Amino acid sequence: MVLPRQLAAVVAIVNPMVQNTTTTDRAFAAIGDPTRRAVLERLGAGSATISELAEPFGMSLTGMKKHVRLLEEAELVTTEKVGRARRCMLAPYAFEGISTWLQRLDRFAQIVERTKGDR
Repeated sequence: MVLPRQLAAVVAIVNPMVQNTTTTDRAFAAIGDPTRRAVLERLGAGSATISELAEPFGMSLTGMKKHVRLLEEAELVTTEKVGRARRCMLAPYAFEGISTWLQRLDRFAQIVERTKGDR
């Protein structure tokens, strides 16, 4: 039987592992959403305010702020307060981790192609 104190110790051990995701994991989770991918594409053309990002989607500022916050947590986007507006831009070197992982995936795809006839 697990006592409450033991259960708390188990939760304390497991919980940090769940919360300890890598930057690359957060980035892939963030780009899993089509709205966030569109925001990244837009920011590739230059910085924009949250209002400017929200407008093409007919989205509330609150809704876009949530998307931007997730992109910030994934270290793909940075923001700065300029007067009353929050300006968003792509983070420097934001896609290095993703790019490295995709290069590994490409090497894996090449191995798969080479071994297709081995069955």
